[in-house]
Amino acid sequence: FRVRGYDADQFTTYINGSPMENLDNGFTPYGQWGGLNDVTRNREATLGLKPTTFGYGDMGGLTFLDTRASYQRKQTSINYASSNRNYSNRIMLTHSTGLNSKGWAFSFSATSRWAEQGYSDGTYYNGWSFFAGVDKRVNDKHLLSFVAFGTPTENGRQGASVSEMLTLANDNYYNPYWGYQNGKKRNASIAKSFQPVGILTHDWKISDKTSLLTSAAITYGKRSTTGLDWYNAADPRPDYYRYLPSYQLDPVYGEQVRQELMSDVNKRQINWDALYQTNYAARDVVHNVNGIQGNDVTGRRSRYIVEDRIINTTKYNFNSTLNTAVTENINFTAGVTYQSQNNHYYKEVDDLLGGEFYVDVNQFGERDFPANPNAGQNDLNNPNRIVREGDKFGYNYAFNIKKGSVWLQGVFKFRKIDVFVATEHSYTSFFRKGNVKSGLFPNNSYGKSETQNFYNSGIKGGLTYKINGRNYIFANGSYASRAPFFENAFIAPRTRDIVQDNLKSEEILSTEVGYVMNEQK
Repeated sequence: FRVRGYDADQFTTYINGSPMENLDNGFTPYGQWGGLNDVTRNREATLGLKPTTFGYGDMGGLTFLDTRASYQRKQTSINYASSNRNYSNRIMLTHSTGLNSKGWAFSFSATSRWAEQGYSDGTYYNGWSFFAGVDKRVNDKHLLSFVAFGTPTENGRQGASVSEMLTLANDNYYNPYWGYQNGKKRNASIAKSFQPVGILTHDWKISDKTSLLTSAAITYGKRSTTGLDWYNAADPRPDYYRYLPSYQLDPVYGEQVRQELMSDVNKRQINWDALYQTNYAARDVVHNVNGIQGNDVTGRRSRYIVEDRIINTTKYNFNSTLNTAVTENINFTAGVTYQSQNNHYYKEVDDLLGGEFYVDVNQFGERDFPANPNAGQNDLNNPNRIVREGDKFGYNYAFNIKKGSVWLQGVFKFRKIDVFVATEHSYTSFFRKGNVKSGLFPNNSYGKSETQNFYNSGIKGGLTYKINGRNYIFANGSYASRAPFFENAFIAPRTRDIVQDNLKSEEILSTEVGYVMNEQK
């Protein structure tokens, strides 16, 4: 569901005063607190361009989640749910003490979600969620809060396929990612995620009219997805187009293929036994390992492996927001934010599937550029590198993004008219760092790229006319520039540091007009 049809990068989410969106694409990583329903119920949401007291906001709106222990309802809660979606069972336990006479408050929550098989064949789910929060009210003016939460999750994924294969399987939920191994379903695409978050918050009530909310947060962890990789071997995907009846030129053979696929489930799924047998028989000699002449290695060189595509993230946030009531009719808000994010992208060998080693080469580079001896090397600094389970191979790069911003807002309320105006100014910089030297792009794949810098600003304002106590008409408008996201700036960051031509900030103009009617229940 998309509010107003906007993409997720047009919405901002704060937890205890700390912005949570990813700097690489602007999306909010809701999975980092998935399953913690009991402690994320306290929220304030602003739709569209309306003014807020905790952030400048985005085109789509802003949501503030308050998970501080002293703001949790005093309770002990145990609940169970059953589902037929990604998981089948969920059990949740939450205990919150409320603020005691000594100024302490504690809150704990834990959730388990699981399914031996989800709705689609070959899928499964194993997820845990934990939350711990502690508050200390120092005095009437100061409240210190700390929360930590994380959601270690593993699930077997479902893949899309062509309509021809769905018809042959007689299943609209056909999943090509799994196959039988020793009589059990094994999924080749396993997603794992664990990126715990810690947030320290200081709430300072400077006076009856002025308050300052300051937070600092850190996120560290990784998410990954496995998949099949192969070298000098037939495509192992069961729904590869060359294996389908529609590809066969001989109609008799095509009908034979059709009948086999319809009658034998093993023909429609990954043949794990065949992959192992191929690797058992694949003895090979790899010459000049690591670029050393005469350094030859002989053994079972895997033709098929399971690879793990990993994103390791480290993120820091600092945010401070001041709210003051200048007069009975005038409210002033100001904020300052600093965000830093580093993502490390790489692949690891997850399973050699019966082989002894794999070689870190690019078979498509070898195939497409046979006259270039370097084209097949993923890393010219270590050519013909032997890799085993747990070793990095293929692409290996990182990016670093930093963003700082300040914003101001004034809200003026009168008997018939409310007016607000706000402005934001920010500075964003990012660069890519390649950890391997690609044979296809030796001049722009290794080392630190040029740093991209962007200054941006925005202004928004609005007017609300109060027809009476229950009927309102409002009109809001905004004009802002926004730095391009890293994911959109680089053309192919896995292999090189080339950015789009004429890379510049995007400009966004937005207006909204509405009528609000409030009636009694």
